[in-house]
Amino acid sequence: MAKTKENREFDIIVFGATGYTGRLVAEYLSEHYGSSDNAPKWAMAGRSQDKLEAVRDEIGAPADTPLVVANADDLADLEAMCERTRVVLTTVGPYQLYGDKLVQACVTTGTDYADLCGEPAWMADKIAEHHEAAKASGARICFSSGFDSIPFDLGVMMTQKAAKERFGEPSKRIRGRVRAMAGTFSGGTAASLTATMKAAAKNPSIFKTLASPFALTPGFSGPSQPTGMVPQYESDLDKWAAPFVMAPINTKNVHRTNFLLGHPYGEDFKYDEMMLTSPGDAGKKMAEAAAEMMKNPFGARPPKPGEGPSKAERENGFYDVLFVADGPDGEKLHYGVKGKYDPGYGSTSRMIAETGMALLASDAEGGVGTPGSFLGEALVDRLQEHAELTFALEN
Repeated sequence: MAKTKENREFDIIVFGATGYTGRLVAEYLSEHYGSSDNAPKWAMAGRSQDKLEAVRDEIGAPADTPLVVANADDLADLEAMCERTRVVLTTVGPYQLYGDKLVQACVTTGTDYADLCGEPAWMADKIAEHHEAAKASGARICFSSGFDSIPFDLGVMMTQKAAKERFGEPSKRIRGRVRAMAGTFSGGTAASLTATMKAAAKNPSIFKTLASPFALTPGFSGPSQPTGMVPQYESDLDKWAAPFVMAPINTKNVHRTNFLLGHPYGEDFKYDEMMLTSPGDAGKKMAEAAAEMMKNPFGARPPKPGEGPSKAERENGFYDVLFVADGPDGEKLHYGVKGKYDPGYGSTSRMIAETGMALLASDAEGGVGTPGSFLGEALVDRLQEHAELTFALEN
């Protein structure tokens, strides 16, 4: 029988701490909470004791930082690890290749879980497989707790809050528009897309899941959604808009949050995401080029898992996302979400760490959900206070 969460040895275990992103998560926890009064009891976990010791020393974590050896392929290992902690933060992807047993172990032991998953077909399978069992055990299985899809999931939530205050009702149509972004995609993101395409080649039904905006809302299908896949001129913004590579996962998570919370955005809600370029012919050409790049978003040499930018590159990165909400009388409400640091690494490592911290304080029921459905504004507050994100009404 699993120990109750309150009586466990650790608050947080970072699983995959010897990988590129996992190391950043461990480094953030060590630097940000190492000597604070509210410091969590945390540990680093991975397959190799020697590598864990090396990473602990390299990131400057205290010499007595606990290390846990566990293998992603060994269910008994993982259950033993989960029994020791309230929350597991995992950066070990692609999750469709390495995540099954850890999700199972967390559900079995009633342990909270957060990952960086952008693999909707796998997520749909895990929802079908584990949602009811997670509700029963109290485990909160929180997918997509990084740049996939926190700024977008929580951005829509906060935009709808502002819309209700101004219009007296939620907006039926919101556009998510990436105004600017500097940074690189992670090797894990590239590997996840590759794994998904290989899986779809073997099982063509996966393409149906990838195409459906409501793939993560079993039993519910809302209205036809804008695809966001064709360049378009947006006259109210005086800019061209191009397809955004992360839209297929972010939009699904936004709809799942709405679904799990009982449709506070409405059952007729429409949402899409694109990237803004410029006005005029130059903007049109940029949008068309971006649409062509969607066929091969990572180029001839995609990043490999474990590869990543330098510290200077991570710290110089940023992102800026605009949400445009339609009001009932044609009025437009603008809401912005901005983040410092490279979105795929620097900001993502902070976001998943703060998701773990928010889960420790949450009394949400168990299940397979999203940062928005489990944590909502409590996570927005943490991200603004600790992770250098801003959420703000602009007009």
